[in-house]
Amino acid sequence: MSVKIIIAGGGTGGHIFPAIAIANAIKKLQPEVQILFVGAKGKMEMEKVPQAGYEIKGLDIAGFNRSSLIKNIGLPFKLLKSFFQVSKIIKNFKPDAVIGVGGYSSFPVLRYAQSKGINSFIHESNSFAGKSNIMLGKKATAIFTATDGMEKFFPAEKIIIAGNPVRQSIVNSSISKDAALEKFGLSPAKKTVLSIGGSLGAKSINEAIDKDIELFEKNNLQLIWQTGKPYKEKGMQRATGKQNVFVSDFITQMDEAYAAADLVISRSGAMAIAELCVVKKPVVFVPYPFAAEDHQTINAKTLVNKQAAKMIADADALSKLVPTVMELAANEKEQEQLKQQIGQLGITNADEKIAEQILKTIKQ
Repeated sequence: MSVKIIIAGGGTGGHIFPAIAIANAIKKLQPEVQILFVGAKGKMEMEKVPQAGYEIKGLDIAGFNRSSLIKNIGLPFKLLKSFFQVSKIIKNFKPDAVIGVGGYSSFPVLRYAQSKGINSFIHESNSFAGKSNIMLGKKATAIFTATDGMEKFFPAEKIIIAGNPVRQSIVNSSISKDAALEKFGLSPAKKTVLSIGGSLGAKSINEAIDKDIELFEKNNLQLIWQTGKPYKEKGMQRATGKQNVFVSDFITQMDEAYAAADLVISRSGAMAIAELCVVKKPVVFVPYPFAAEDHQTINAKTLVNKQAAKMIADADALSKLVPTVMELAANEKEQEQLKQQIGQLGITNADEKIAEQILKTIKQ
Protein backbone atom coordinates (compact mmCIF):
# COMPACT_ATOMS: atom_id res chain seq x y z
CA MET A 1 0.00 0.00 0.00
CA SER A 2 1.47 3.29 -1.12
CA VAL A 3 1.86 6.22 1.29
CA LYS A 4 0.06 9.42 0.28
CA ILE A 5 1.12 12.90 1.39
CA ILE A 6 -0.34 16.35 0.77
CA ILE A 7 1.97 19.38 0.92
CA ALA A 8 0.09 22.67 1.33
CA GLY A 9 1.19 26.28 1.10
CA GLY A 10 3.00 28.76 -1.09
CA GLY A 11 2.56 32.37 -2.15
CA THR A 12 6.27 33.14 -2.45
CA GLY A 13 9.46 31.32 -3.39
CA GLY A 14 10.28 31.23 0.33
CA HIS A 15 7.45 28.77 0.88
CA ILE A 16 7.44 26.96 -2.46
CA PHE A 17 11.11 25.99 -2.85
CA PRO A 18 11.41 24.39 0.64
CA ALA A 19 8.14 22.52 -0.04
CA ILE A 20 9.58 21.11 -3.28
CA ALA A 21 12.86 20.27 -1.49
CA ILE A 22 10.91 18.29 1.16
CA ALA A 23 8.89 16.50 -1.56
CA ASN A 24 12.08 15.53 -3.42
CA ALA A 25 13.69 14.25 -0.20
CA ILE A 26 10.60 12.11 0.60
CA LYS A 27 10.66 10.70 -2.95
CA LYS A 28 14.36 9.91 -2.64
CA LEU A 29 13.79 7.93 0.58
CA GLN A 30 10.60 6.25 -0.65
CA PRO A 31 10.09 6.54 -4.43
CA GLU A 32 6.59 5.02 -4.42
CA VAL A 33 5.11 7.74 -2.16
CA GLN A 34 2.32 9.71 -3.87
CA ILE A 35 2.60 13.46 -3.29
CA LEU A 36 -0.07 16.06 -4.04
CA PHE A 37 0.43 19.80 -3.58
CA VAL A 38 -2.36 22.21 -2.64
CA GLY A 39 -1.86 25.93 -3.31
CA ALA A 40 -3.73 29.19 -3.87
CA LYS A 41 -5.10 29.86 -7.37
CA GLY A 42 -3.25 32.62 -9.20
CA LYS A 43 -0.18 32.33 -6.98
CA MET A 44 3.37 31.39 -7.93
CA GLU A 45 3.05 27.75 -6.77
CA MET A 46 0.55 26.98 -9.57
CA GLU A 47 3.43 27.46 -12.03
CA LYS A 48 6.51 26.38 -10.04
CA VAL A 49 5.18 23.08 -8.61
CA PRO A 50 4.23 21.50 -11.99
CA GLN A 51 7.64 22.64 -13.32
CA ALA A 52 9.18 20.53 -10.54
CA GLY A 53 7.15 17.52 -11.69
CA TYR A 54 4.35 17.44 -9.10
CA GLU A 55 0.57 17.70 -9.37
CA ILE A 56 -1.08 20.69 -7.65
CA LYS A 57 -4.70 21.56 -6.84
CA GLY A 58 -5.62 25.24 -6.44
CA LEU A 59 -7.91 26.76 -3.79
CA ASP A 60 -9.98 29.94 -4.12
CA ILE A 61 -8.39 31.69 -1.17
CA ALA A 62 -6.70 34.98 -0.31
CA GLY A 63 -4.79 36.18 2.73
CA PHE A 64 -5.74 38.97 5.10
CA ASN A 65 -4.96 42.31 3.42
CA ARG A 66 -3.15 44.45 6.00
CA SER A 67 -3.00 47.58 3.83
CA SER A 68 -6.63 47.76 2.69
CA LEU A 69 -9.25 46.52 5.15
CA ILE A 70 -12.07 46.95 2.61
CA LYS A 71 -10.48 44.22 0.50
CA ASN A 72 -11.08 41.73 3.35
CA ILE A 73 -14.88 41.84 3.01
CA GLY A 74 -15.03 38.66 0.93
CA LEU A 75 -12.49 36.80 3.07
CA PRO A 76 -14.91 34.72 5.22
CA PHE A 77 -16.68 33.49 2.05
CA LYS A 78 -13.39 32.58 0.39
CA LEU A 79 -12.27 30.76 3.52
CA LEU A 80 -15.55 28.84 3.67
CA LYS A 81 -15.31 27.94 -0.02
CA SER A 82 -11.72 26.78 0.43
CA PHE A 83 -12.80 24.45 3.28
CA PHE A 84 -15.33 22.77 0.92
CA GLN A 85 -12.60 22.45 -1.73
CA VAL A 86 -10.18 21.02 0.84
CA SER A 87 -12.69 18.45 2.14
CA LYS A 88 -13.23 17.24 -1.44
CA ILE A 89 -9.48 17.01 -2.14
CA ILE A 90 -8.78 15.12 1.10
CA LYS A 91 -11.76 12.72 0.64
CA ASN A 92 -10.60 11.88 -2.89
CA PHE A 93 -6.85 11.64 -2.23
CA LYS A 94 -7.04 10.06 1.29
CA PRO A 95 -3.64 11.27 2.56
CA ASP A 96 -1.72 9.58 5.39
CA ALA A 97 -0.24 12.96 6.32
CA VAL A 98 -0.37 16.63 5.41
CA ILE A 99 2.55 19.04 5.60
CA GLY A 100 2.03 22.81 5.86
CA VAL A 101 4.85 25.09 4.72
CA GLY A 102 3.14 28.45 5.32
CA GLY A 103 1.16 30.69 3.02
CA TYR A 104 -2.62 31.10 2.63
CA SER A 105 -3.46 27.59 1.52
CA SER A 106 -1.77 25.71 4.36
CA PHE A 107 -4.30 26.82 7.00
CA PRO A 108 -7.53 25.26 5.65
CA VAL A 109 -5.72 22.06 4.60
CA LEU A 110 -4.08 21.45 7.98
CA ARG A 111 -7.15 22.57 9.94
CA TYR A 112 -9.36 20.10 8.04
CA ALA A 113 -6.82 17.27 8.30
CA GLN A 114 -6.53 17.82 12.06
CA SER A 115 -10.32 17.64 12.43
CA LYS A 116 -10.19 14.22 10.71
CA GLY A 117 -7.31 12.89 12.82
CA ILE A 118 -4.83 12.85 9.91
CA ASN A 119 -1.14 13.33 10.81
CA SER A 120 -0.27 17.01 10.34
CA PHE A 121 3.22 18.51 10.19
CA ILE A 122 4.25 22.17 10.13
CA HIS A 123 7.45 23.66 8.81
CA GLU A 124 8.01 27.11 10.38
CA SER A 125 10.87 28.72 8.49
CA ASN A 126 11.06 32.03 10.39
CA SER A 127 12.44 32.89 13.82
CA PHE A 128 9.07 34.52 14.59
CA ALA A 129 6.14 32.15 13.99
CA GLY A 130 3.13 33.23 11.94
CA LYS A 131 -0.31 33.42 13.59
CA SER A 132 -1.91 30.59 11.62
CA ASN A 133 1.02 28.26 12.36
CA ILE A 134 0.73 29.07 16.08
CA MET A 135 -2.98 28.12 15.96
CA LEU A 136 -2.26 24.93 13.99
CA GLY A 137 0.67 24.00 16.23
CA LYS A 138 -1.57 23.02 19.13
CA LYS A 139 -2.90 19.95 17.29
CA ALA A 140 0.05 19.25 14.98
CA THR A 141 1.83 15.89 15.10
CA ALA A 142 5.23 17.64 14.95
CA ILE A 143 6.60 21.11 14.17
CA PHE A 144 9.86 21.54 12.27
CA THR A 145 11.59 24.83 13.05
CA ALA A 146 14.58 26.57 11.51
CA THR A 147 16.01 27.91 14.75
CA ASP A 148 16.03 27.26 18.47
CA GLY A 149 14.01 29.29 20.98
CA MET A 150 10.63 28.55 19.37
CA GLU A 151 8.99 27.27 22.60
CA LYS A 152 7.29 30.63 23.02
CA PHE A 153 5.16 29.81 19.94
CA PHE A 154 4.73 26.03 20.02
CA PRO A 155 4.42 23.12 22.50
CA ALA A 156 8.06 22.29 23.34
CA GLU A 157 7.55 18.52 23.07
CA LYS A 158 6.43 18.84 19.43
CA ILE A 159 9.37 20.93 18.21
CA ILE A 160 12.08 19.39 16.02
CA ILE A 161 14.87 21.81 15.05
CA ALA A 162 15.62 20.86 11.46
CA GLY A 163 16.74 24.06 9.74
CA ASN A 164 15.38 25.32 6.41
CA PRO A 165 15.52 23.10 3.33
CA VAL A 166 17.82 24.60 0.72
CA ARG A 167 17.44 23.65 -2.95
CA GLN A 168 19.78 20.79 -3.89
CA SER A 169 20.99 22.76 -6.92
CA ILE A 170 22.48 25.27 -4.44
CA VAL A 171 23.79 22.75 -1.88
CA ASN A 172 25.48 20.63 -4.57
CA SER A 173 26.53 23.46 -6.91
CA SER A 174 29.88 22.81 -8.58
CA ILE A 175 29.99 25.74 -11.03
CA SER A 176 33.18 27.81 -10.81
CA LYS A 177 33.10 31.56 -10.25
CA ASP A 178 34.58 32.29 -13.69
CA ALA A 179 32.09 30.01 -15.47
CA ALA A 180 29.20 31.64 -13.54
CA LEU A 181 30.38 35.17 -14.42
CA GLU A 182 30.57 34.15 -18.08
CA LYS A 183 26.86 33.14 -17.97
CA PHE A 184 26.01 36.69 -16.89
CA GLY A 185 28.38 38.24 -19.42
CA LEU A 186 30.54 39.75 -16.67
CA SER A 187 34.30 40.02 -16.11
CA PRO A 188 36.32 37.81 -13.71
CA ALA A 189 38.60 40.80 -13.06
CA LYS A 190 35.99 42.75 -11.05
CA LYS A 191 34.16 42.21 -7.79
CA THR A 192 30.47 41.36 -8.27
CA VAL A 193 27.45 42.41 -6.20
CA LEU A 194 24.27 40.31 -6.42
CA SER A 195 21.00 42.04 -5.56
CA ILE A 196 17.99 39.81 -4.89
CA GLY A 197 14.70 41.20 -3.58
CA GLY A 198 12.85 37.92 -3.15
CA SER A 199 10.83 36.23 -5.88
CA LEU A 200 8.51 39.24 -6.28
CA GLY A 201 11.19 41.95 -6.22
CA ALA A 202 11.83 44.64 -3.60
CA LYS A 203 10.83 48.24 -4.33
CA SER A 204 13.16 49.93 -1.82
CA ILE A 205 16.21 47.90 -2.92
CA ASN A 206 15.44 48.55 -6.59
CA GLU A 207 15.00 52.29 -6.04
CA ALA A 208 18.25 52.51 -4.05
CA ILE A 209 20.21 50.75 -6.81
CA ASP A 210 18.51 52.84 -9.49
CA LYS A 211 19.51 56.06 -7.68
CA ASP A 212 23.17 55.10 -7.11
CA ILE A 213 23.87 52.78 -10.05
CA GLU A 214 26.77 54.97 -11.23
CA LEU A 215 28.67 54.19 -8.00
CA PHE A 216 29.18 50.57 -9.13
CA GLU A 217 31.18 51.64 -12.18
CA LYS A 218 33.05 54.29 -10.17
CA ASN A 219 34.15 51.68 -7.62
CA ASN A 220 35.08 49.10 -10.28
CA LEU A 221 32.19 46.81 -9.29
CA GLN A 222 29.76 44.70 -11.32
CA LEU A 223 26.08 44.13 -10.54
CA ILE A 224 23.71 41.20 -11.04
CA TRP A 225 20.33 42.80 -10.44
CA GLN A 226 17.21 40.67 -9.95
CA THR A 227 14.44 43.24 -10.13
CA GLY A 228 11.23 41.20 -9.88
CA LYS A 229 8.53 41.70 -12.56
CA PRO A 230 7.19 45.13 -11.43
CA TYR A 231 10.59 46.86 -11.78
CA LYS A 232 11.90 44.99 -14.81
CA GLU A 233 11.29 47.74 -17.42
CA LYS A 234 12.85 50.49 -15.27
CA GLY A 235 15.82 48.30 -14.40
CA MET A 236 16.44 47.43 -18.04
CA GLN A 237 16.32 51.10 -19.05
CA ARG A 238 18.66 52.09 -16.23
CA ALA A 239 21.23 49.46 -17.21
CA THR A 240 21.23 50.30 -20.93
CA GLY A 241 24.79 50.73 -22.17
CA LYS A 242 26.33 49.64 -18.83
CA GLN A 243 28.67 46.70 -19.47
CA ASN A 244 29.01 46.07 -15.73
CA VAL A 245 25.28 45.48 -15.03
CA PHE A 246 23.19 42.35 -15.71
CA VAL A 247 19.40 42.74 -15.20
CA SER A 248 16.72 40.04 -14.93
CA ASP A 249 13.27 40.00 -13.37
CA PHE A 250 13.81 36.46 -12.02
CA ILE A 251 16.97 34.34 -11.87
CA THR A 252 16.11 30.65 -12.18
CA GLN A 253 19.66 29.33 -11.74
CA MET A 254 20.37 30.83 -8.33
CA ASP A 255 23.39 28.56 -7.85
CA GLU A 256 25.08 30.42 -10.74
CA ALA A 257 24.18 33.83 -9.28
CA TYR A 258 25.62 32.90 -5.87
CA ALA A 259 28.77 31.46 -7.47
CA ALA A 260 29.33 34.72 -9.38
CA ALA A 261 28.79 36.98 -6.35
CA ASP A 262 31.33 38.42 -3.92
CA LEU A 263 28.70 40.39 -1.97
CA VAL A 264 24.92 40.09 -1.72
CA ILE A 265 22.05 42.53 -1.10
CA SER A 266 18.92 40.67 -0.02
CA ARG A 267 15.58 40.70 1.77
CA SER A 268 15.74 38.61 4.95
CA GLY A 269 13.11 35.99 4.26
CA ALA A 270 13.91 32.67 5.91
CA MET A 271 14.84 30.91 2.69
CA ALA A 272 17.14 33.65 1.44
CA ILE A 273 18.94 33.46 4.79
CA ALA A 274 19.19 29.65 4.67
CA GLU A 275 20.72 29.80 1.19
CA LEU A 276 23.17 32.58 2.08
CA CYS A 277 24.38 30.60 5.10
CA VAL A 278 25.07 27.60 2.85
CA VAL A 279 26.90 29.62 0.15
CA LYS A 280 28.80 31.67 2.78
CA LYS A 281 28.46 35.15 1.28
CA PRO A 282 28.89 38.58 2.96
CA VAL A 283 25.41 40.07 2.91
CA VAL A 284 23.60 43.35 3.55
CA PHE A 285 20.00 42.62 4.51
CA VAL A 286 17.12 45.03 3.88
CA PRO A 287 14.18 43.44 5.77
CA TYR A 288 10.73 43.78 4.21
CA PRO A 289 8.95 45.89 6.87
CA PHE A 290 5.40 44.69 6.11
CA ALA A 291 6.04 40.98 6.58
CA ALA A 292 3.72 39.44 9.18
CA GLU A 293 4.84 40.31 12.72
CA ASP A 294 7.87 42.05 11.09
CA HIS A 295 9.55 38.64 11.07
CA GLN A 296 12.11 39.63 8.41
CA THR A 297 13.64 42.23 10.76
CA ILE A 298 13.78 39.61 13.53
CA ASN A 299 15.37 37.10 11.10
CA ALA A 300 18.04 39.65 10.07
CA LYS A 301 18.79 40.81 13.62
CA THR A 302 19.43 37.18 14.64
CA LEU A 303 22.33 37.16 12.15
CA VAL A 304 23.52 40.71 12.86
CA ASN A 305 23.81 39.82 16.57
CA LYS A 306 26.09 36.91 15.61
CA GLN A 307 28.29 39.22 13.47
CA ALA A 308 27.13 37.16 10.47
CA ALA A 309 25.52 39.94 8.39
CA LYS A 310 24.87 43.67 8.03
CA MET A 311 21.43 45.25 7.99
CA ILE A 312 19.88 48.48 6.65
CA ALA A 313 16.27 49.36 7.53
CA ASP A 314 13.91 49.56 4.55
CA ALA A 315 13.22 53.25 5.27
CA ASP A 316 16.98 54.02 5.07
CA ALA A 317 17.67 52.02 1.92
CA LEU A 318 17.50 54.92 -0.52
CA SER A 319 20.19 56.92 1.26
CA LYS A 320 22.32 54.21 2.93
CA LEU A 321 22.14 50.91 1.03
CA VAL A 322 24.52 51.40 -1.90
CA PRO A 323 27.08 53.48 0.12
CA THR A 324 27.13 50.66 2.75
CA VAL A 325 27.74 48.09 0.02
CA MET A 326 30.58 50.22 -1.40
CA GLU A 327 32.20 50.41 2.05
CA LEU A 328 31.90 46.66 2.54
CA ALA A 329 33.28 45.95 -0.95
CA ALA A 330 36.42 47.90 -0.02
CA ASN A 331 36.87 46.15 3.34
CA GLU A 332 38.36 42.66 2.78
CA LYS A 333 38.76 41.99 6.51
CA GLU A 334 35.08 42.61 7.25
CA GLN A 335 34.02 40.45 4.29
CA GLU A 336 36.11 37.56 5.63
CA GLN A 337 34.62 37.90 9.12
CA LEU A 338 31.05 37.91 7.74
CA LYS A 339 31.80 34.85 5.58
CA GLN A 340 33.21 32.94 8.56
CA GLN A 341 30.26 33.72 10.83
CA ILE A 342 27.45 33.15 8.31
CA GLY A 343 29.05 29.90 7.13
CA GLN A 344 28.82 28.43 10.63
CA LEU A 345 25.01 28.72 10.47
CA GLY A 346 24.58 26.74 7.23
CA ILE A 347 22.47 23.54 7.29
CA THR A 348 22.58 21.43 4.13
CA ASN A 349 20.39 18.41 5.02
CA ALA A 350 17.22 19.94 6.54
CA ASP A 351 15.05 18.39 3.80
CA GLU A 352 16.36 14.87 4.63
CA LYS A 353 15.80 15.34 8.38
CA ILE A 354 12.20 16.45 7.77
CA ALA A 355 11.46 13.68 5.25
CA GLU A 356 12.89 10.95 7.52
CA GLN A 357 10.88 12.10 10.52
CA ILE A 358 7.59 12.31 8.55
CA LEU A 359 7.98 8.85 7.01
CA LYS A 360 8.98 7.36 10.39
CA THR A 361 5.87 8.85 12.06
CA ILE A 362 3.50 7.61 9.33
CA LYS A 363 4.85 4.05 9.64
CA GLN A 364 4.42 3.90 13.42
